[in-house]
Amino acid sequence: MKFKEIELEQVAGFKSQWPDESIEEIAFVGRSNVGKSSFINAFLGRKNLARTSSKPGKTRTINFYNIDNKFRLVDLPGYGYARVSKAEKAKWDKLINEYLHQRENLKEVFLLVDIRHDPTQLDLQMYEWILESGFIGFVIATKYDKISKNKLSKHIKAIKNKLNIDDEGLIFAYSSENKHNLSVIHEQVDVIVNN
Repeated sequence: MKFKEIELEQVAGFKSQWPDESIEEIAFVGRSNVGKSSFINAFLGRKNLARTSSKPGKTRTINFYNIDNKFRLVDLPGYGYARVSKAEKAKWDKLINEYLHQRENLKEVFLLVDIRHDPTQLDLQMYEWILESGFIGFVIATKYDKISKNKLSKHIKAIKNKLNIDDEGLIFAYSSENKHNLSVIHEQVDVIVNN
């Protein structure tokens, strides 16, 4: 899946700043420090489009990327980061909830989790919301390169059990080092966008 024109169309801190709903959107959501920005850069084939940082919680807005005027990739703020004020956290939560509950052209939501750790209660709440809203429930398990290969099935099983996933095929182990499963995720997005 090659993209020709990628534009950061809108950076939205408020609902009033969201772009129109003329094209479909696919959103990516996950806890702070899960590697979402690195994944988005790899997915789009760009180096520094989504800003990565050693400090979690860098994305504080909803970032809308227009992809070839065919669809938008939507980068939602990371949740669950402890070192922000309660007011800031409440603002992020409101922003994410408004978008996920009210966006009519939202076609699919991918949840990113860190493969090294069991999903948190917040991950479970997010995943349950994704399913309740009628989405398929894809999970991208990042940082696959940080575990030994012979422990992959154990980690995938832990994610499957914690999030109550029936079909293990919905979980994609992903590594930003070697782009493991990136082409599979591209194919999945292609199917979603073109259906």
